Amino acid sequence: MTRLLLGPFNRVEGDLEVRLDVADGQVSQAWVNAPMYRGFEQILQGKHPLDAMVYVPRICGICSVTQSVAAARALAAACGVTPPPNGQLLTDLMLACENAADHLTHFYLFFMPDFTREVYAHRPWHTQAVQGFSTVSGAHAREAVAVRQRWLQIMGTLGGKWPHTQSIVPGGSTRSISSSERYRLGVHVAEMRSFLERVLYAAPLEEVVALSSEEALAQWHASNPLVGDLRLFLSIAQDLGLEHLGRGPDLTLSYGAFAEQDGAHAMAPGVWNGQTLQAVNIAHIAEDARHAWLADDGAALPPAIGLTLPQIHKPEAYTWNKAPRLDGQVLETGALARQLANGQPLIRALWQRNRGNVLTRVLARSMELARLVLLAEHILRSLQPGAECCVEIQLPEHADAYGLCEAARGSLGHWLSIREGHIHNYQIIAPTSWNFSPRDRAGIPGALEAALVGAPVAEGDKTPVAVQHIVRSFDPCMVCTVH
Repeated sequence: MTRLLLGPFNRVEGDLEVRLDVADGQVSQAWVNAPMYRGFEQILQGKHPLDAMVYVPRICGICSVTQSVAAARALAAACGVTPPPNGQLLTDLMLACENAADHLTHFYLFFMPDFTREVYAHRPWHTQAVQGFSTVSGAHAREAVAVRQRWLQIMGTLGGKWPHTQSIVPGGSTRSISSSERYRLGVHVAEMRSFLERVLYAAPLEEVVALSSEEALAQWHASNPLVGDLRLFLSIAQDLGLEHLGRGPDLTLSYGAFAEQDGAHAMAPGVWNGQTLQAVNIAHIAEDARHAWLADDGAALPPAIGLTLPQIHKPEAYTWNKAPRLDGQVLETGALARQLANGQPLIRALWQRNRGNVLTRVLARSMELARLVLLAEHILRSLQPGAECCVEIQLPEHADAYGLCEAARGSLGHWLSIREGHIHNYQIIAPTSWNFSPRDRAGIPGALEAALVGAPVAEGDKTPVAVQHIVRSFDPCMVCTVH
């Protein structure tokens, strides 16, 4: 048996290490380490509740709007208020903008560059991958960065800046828009649509989101297998067998995305078990800190009463990340989980065959990107320029509440306790906390730790590319993981 330590990883957000035991040419066990402690929960204790809206966006520089939305929803629940329709729409537009930017970044800058490596130089698609995705020089990657920059001007209009936007508040959005501004936002959305339809899909967005079966996907791919970057990815995935790499757990989690005024979601919530979509029982979520350098009080704790207290000499600990569980079970979260919860028939069919894997995770994100741009178009049509977008709130002296939303990488929750007008406790479970969790006290590995088992490792290879593919398919955000 050989032991490998991989890390720090490049092209991920934050610090990540992975320890592997390798036997007979494949990974036999894996341990995932989030090595950087941050402690936002401790920073927030004793602060005024509205201070959370200043601190929590700074948890992360690439999903700060999502952190703001979760905090605002927790505070809104504590105050018993509901944002007006325009405020909800403006918030949803910012959330769609950030998530779409994350999906675009993941595909062009984080995931696809691995296929330009020399190990793949003999593959028929390698030259095209190098031309499109090479770091710095890849033509499509460079264009994606430029399009992303202009797409994020939506954030500048609605929030003044990005990241760490401050226009999202418990009562809605502090920034309304005029008719002329709505038109200018539409120009940015149209540019993103044009890039996706010309470069990523080589097909209309509506055609991509309508793919409903494995047969339909195969026909769409075969129609021109090397035209459009998504078709190129499908060719690569078929050649390398990516559907057999990085199998995830049997359960997936979505809190539901883009809440609407009638209580529904544009993307449904639920736990998908392969047969039925079950409601998410928030009361059954607990965090097990047995293998984290954190105090655990001898048991897994619900986040409402969770602890974030460093204990750096703790036996058996190997990460700063806790192990979130729902009813004691490991779940995967992310775009794949959202598409499964929302009943996307193609993604459900692929999941039934091989569960979550490198192919289905990347495909789900790519298809969701098309849907997010269509959603942005719908929101712009629905906005009423000049209509009320924010309501006043009255903070209680005592309250316990939580706020949920979906980041690009999956389910995000903030749990808030207010006592005597100040924050008494604040706990955060981020998407990567779920996907990159350590073992729990029963010894059950987290989603990525289990997904890495069986990954091929060539003799003498110190940075196995299969491991890189699996890790990046989850798109880790380690700064959110450790808060």
